[in-house]
Amino acid sequence: MLLKIFQFMDINKVRSAAVYAASSTKIKQVYFDAARLLGKVLAENGIRLIYGAGHMGLMGEVATSVLENGGTATGVIPEFMIEKGWHKTDLTQLIVTKDMHERKATIERLSDILIALPGGIGTFDELFEILTWKQLGLHTKPIIILNIDGYYNEWLACVRKMVDEHFLLPVHENLFSVIDDPKQLVSAIVNAPAWDASFSKHAKI
Repeated sequence: MLLKIFQFMDINKVRSAAVYAASSTKIKQVYFDAARLLGKVLAENGIRLIYGAGHMGLMGEVATSVLENGGTATGVIPEFMIEKGWHKTDLTQLIVTKDMHERKATIERLSDILIALPGGIGTFDELFEILTWKQLGLHTKPIIILNIDGYYNEWLACVRKMVDEHFLLPVHENLFSVIDDPKQLVSAIVNAPAWDASFSKHAKI
């Protein structure tokens, strides 16, 4: 059993949070409720939202909630999505990148913590990449997965199988934290498992 070491992060030093989330509008209301509550929690704690600038689905919902609750929201979006009109137009700040790769790097660079709401392929792409960067020691920021309505249960079981089958080491379960309610966000930030860049030595099993 791996003993977790906690970093006890000062919530007052968390100025911004990346949020990865679905753009679908056909998902259950419980996910929209969670996105709205997350936006409220971010705004009330003075944490700027950094996200993909979308206006639909959970992406649009969390941004709208942040703004309605007096917070600030920065959207980061590639040029081709601007041309398609996929961006939210009332954001505090809009950053346009040349491509998806620059978008993801910019979101990570601007954020103190990284949060994943339920989502589809795009959300999982962003989540897996940011987990990989942390595994390799490219950042040490807390990654928090919002397991709303058990959405990530099967994925968490898959991670456990990766460890059991020796594709990952037990230490890699410290790459992220899991909560099931946005109200638990502050506690999750403060008590996030510590990750040192030197842990990148574990990237090779």
